[in-house]
Amino acid sequence: MAEETMSTNFIHSIIEEELQPGGRCEGKKVHTRFPPEPNGYLHIGHCKALTIDFGTAEKYSGICNLRMDDTNPAKEDTEYVDAIQEDIHWLGFDWDDRFYYGSDYFEKTYELAVELIQKGLAYVCELTPEQFKEYRGDTTTPAKSPWRDRPVEENLDLFQRMKNGEFPEGKYTLRAKIDLASGNFNMRDPVLYRIRYIEHHRQGTKWCIFPMYDFAHPIQDALEGITHSLCSLEYENHRPLYDWVVDHCDLPSKPRQIEFARLGINYTVMSKRKLRALVEGNYVDGWDDPRMPTLCGLRRRGYTPRSIRNVCERIGVAKADSTVEYGFLEHCLREDLNETAKRTMAVLRPIRLTVTNYPEGQSETFSVENNPVDPSAGTREITFSRNLWIEAEDFLETPVPKYKRLFPGGPECRLKGAYLITCTGCVKDENGNVTEVLCEYDPNSRGGDPADGRKVKGATIHWVDAATAVDAEVRLYDNLFTDPDPDGADKNFLDYINPQSLEVLSGCKVEAGLSNMEAPASFQFMRQGYFCLDNKDSKPGALVFNRSVSLKDSFKK
Repeated sequence: MAEETMSTNFIHSIIEEELQPGGRCEGKKVHTRFPPEPNGYLHIGHCKALTIDFGTAEKYSGICNLRMDDTNPAKEDTEYVDAIQEDIHWLGFDWDDRFYYGSDYFEKTYELAVELIQKGLAYVCELTPEQFKEYRGDTTTPAKSPWRDRPVEENLDLFQRMKNGEFPEGKYTLRAKIDLASGNFNMRDPVLYRIRYIEHHRQGTKWCIFPMYDFAHPIQDALEGITHSLCSLEYENHRPLYDWVVDHCDLPSKPRQIEFARLGINYTVMSKRKLRALVEGNYVDGWDDPRMPTLCGLRRRGYTPRSIRNVCERIGVAKADSTVEYGFLEHCLREDLNETAKRTMAVLRPIRLTVTNYPEGQSETFSVENNPVDPSAGTREITFSRNLWIEAEDFLETPVPKYKRLFPGGPECRLKGAYLITCTGCVKDENGNVTEVLCEYDPNSRGGDPADGRKVKGATIHWVDAATAVDAEVRLYDNLFTDPDPDGADKNFLDYINPQSLEVLSGCKVEAGLSNMEAPASFQFMRQGYFCLDNKDSKPGALVFNRSVSLKDSFKK
């Protein structure tokens, strides 16, 4: 076995038992698959599934297929196919040449349905949707269908004519003949095929009957030689039907379905239907809006592949559904960026600071560390001159108690990496608003390093040189919803949209070196948080930064 890439869990225990001598998979290569439906973009919930599928294969030196589940053509699109592949590669997984579509197997699936009819295990039913509900029965009453004993030859003829497009939608379905009295309603003669007159994104109008997922999926798994079909807990009650299809169809292998708990995260929704509603209702700026839980949205916000994989790995694989704090995602990102992100200075709400005793027209440079956590990140040069930008909140003309930043007659403060300064006053406009802060510097305090032994009562303030600073737009993101469970029972998630989920700041000032970076490069803006260049809107001369996560870690470990 390969070196472990995931922590041990109940799925691994099952696989290891089956790989033992005499086990179901003795001598076989572990073979999994990830089967997303191409009707939307992958979100963080899918990420757990794909890390389990690909990660389990990695753990046992096996292989994992990527298969587009395009058996339902209603909302499928090649846009989503391309996006899904991009997201999986971004996370660091690959399927080699094992890329398939569920529709690749339409012909074989049809043939197997015909075989079931010939065996007397499937029949054409003409109950209307209303009758289907009426005859479904309950826990004490069996379901019923007056067409269950239709002769085999008649079933074969009708099914062929369904395929040929002779009947309208809803006229007929093909149902498995299993057990109308089963306590598991999925086994009460489930529908295998239905008539749909809709163009398929790959097959065009070749087919007007389409297999149901519960019939198509086990067939696809078996045809691809999948050993372990790993899926979310919602399919647990469908497993008997999965096994029935595998046992009663002439297939080259017999895969095993194993279910695990889905990933739930508070303050968000993870239904593709609801995410689509957010996009189509213009509540967000597309599927890649940084407030969305989609992988492309998280990537645009500055999440890294390692941080997301760490989330999935630390959550683990369990049998019981649970909800994870959004703060845990932020915690994992903060951990990663603390090690990898370059430090820089940016002023989001700027006010001018003039060092009155610094010579006009003069400037100098300072060498500062790019990342004190990683010495190999090297250093960069920043410029200093008479005119600087600082945060407006770092000055108060009349200080509040315990205020340790700049105010007239206040204590010495450190300009990060430069000099010690003392505030001497301010300049106001005709309306009495402060437009400029005045200070003097101590020429003997070059470097402004606390290690110099100088005891300074004031705070350390970040700044950028007005002569070299670059203008930027900065977008501050918060949770998209105000309710931790916007998807709860009897709730309309749209009622809980957070009107303060995005704040856009223009005229921000950042270090000049950032203008040469390419998106989605990540940085720690000192005292502000972690930010990344927006990979969609940022352009040379018009920089846009997204806040990935704040510096403060609110997650309760």
